[in-house]
Amino acid sequence: MSQYDLIVIGSGPAGQRAAIQGAKCGKRVAVIEQREVVGGVCINTGTIPSKTMREAVLHLSGYNYQNIYGVSYRVKEKITMADLAFRVQHVIKTEIDVIQAQLARNGIEVLTGVASFKDPRTICVTSAGGMREVSAQIIVIATGTKPASSPKVPINGRTIINSDQILNMPAIPRTMIVVGGGVIGVEYTCMFATLGVRVTLIEKRPRLLEFADSEIIEALSYHLRDHRVTMRLNEEVHSVEEAAGGASVIANLESNKKVTGEALLYAVGRQGNVDELNLAAAGLEADARGRIKVDENYRTAQPHIYAVGDVIGFPSLASVSMEQGRIAVAHAFGLPIKSNPNYFPFGIYTIPEISFIGKTEEQLTDEDVPYEVGVAYYREIARGQIRGDTTGRLKLIFHRETLELLGVHIIGEGASELLHIGQAVLILKGKVNYFVDTVFNYPTLAECYKAAAFNGLNKLAIS
Repeated sequence: MSQYDLIVIGSGPAGQRAAIQGAKCGKRVAVIEQREVVGGVCINTGTIPSKTMREAVLHLSGYNYQNIYGVSYRVKEKITMADLAFRVQHVIKTEIDVIQAQLARNGIEVLTGVASFKDPRTICVTSAGGMREVSAQIIVIATGTKPASSPKVPINGRTIINSDQILNMPAIPRTMIVVGGGVIGVEYTCMFATLGVRVTLIEKRPRLLEFADSEIIEALSYHLRDHRVTMRLNEEVHSVEEAAGGASVIANLESNKKVTGEALLYAVGRQGNVDELNLAAAGLEADARGRIKVDENYRTAQPHIYAVGDVIGFPSLASVSMEQGRIAVAHAFGLPIKSNPNYFPFGIYTIPEISFIGKTEEQLTDEDVPYEVGVAYYREIARGQIRGDTTGRLKLIFHRETLELLGVHIIGEGASELLHIGQAVLILKGKVNYFVDTVFNYPTLAECYKAAAFNGLNKLAIS
């Protein structure tokens, strides 16, 4: 039996960072990955493919320049799934090579096979070449998730698909049904709507992305409707069927409505990848959605076993998963580490992009915190006009009395990059007048911070 100081199950963002942190501590580390390639869901079927596809959609559709050259402007007139897949596969291959090099450079051994616990410290790794047993002082579970399934929605991989199967579609449909108004469902709704597909989005909750600021989501919803997306909120799917001949898909709703499209994407949540882990042998269990319960240091019920990334649930962001992996291993080996989950940023790659950090207006209202809001619009900033993005806005929320920055919320192209300026100020407990007193390059979208700060402070002066 091979002995290690640290075994990480899964090579996605959380697993990579956990393994590298262990190697930096001088430990003998192994990563178990069931795929033939590293990177996990993030690189192979999730984050990287979807974000690369988004970039391909934006480029080929000419979306970013339609405000300047007209709505008929396109880089390519007839866009195909092959066009989108070409760019995606190129990026996936490059990212896999980068990760393999990182792991090799840090002396991390990659074991290919399916991991399952034999006991709390022993793991069986089963592959085509046979089975071997390994053990470690510390074990980190970073197995990620897979698309959730429902008996109401018979996935066939052609016309009724989940998010892992998007690139397997034979052609871009003319009409499409998306079931699920979470991050994945809304991101793909935006992409296909940008390609000119008539999309119907079905969501059982009263609004999309409930964890985000309502004003920002209202702006996104307006933009979706402007791109001919039909939103069926407060609606739930009762059953899904293919029409005779398989030319279309019918979604029967609980309200007795019928929605028809050439394809249907089922994107209602994800399920933890725990089925083959044999958690019971390790003295662990997962909930009905396959999520493993952890404490603030990502430690499970077994003190030497940690769980990180999407397998522990919300927020299920690759960036946060990376940090969770690093924190867990640092804690396991007694390294001092400072990290505050309250300051983890969110990036949602809709069209337009959304990014935010800190509190929302709704949260501050519930907490009885006196706050003020300052807003700047891309259309009022020279860079916004140059880029042709006149729909974006940046919103600052700050304390009315102390002027401390409490939240930053952005919708518009480049939002996830632009957010980091506000992130730094918020983490350092900075005040909103920092933006007034700071000179930003001109013309840049960063000027939105100064404009929003003036807008908010002027409201205080008036009151």
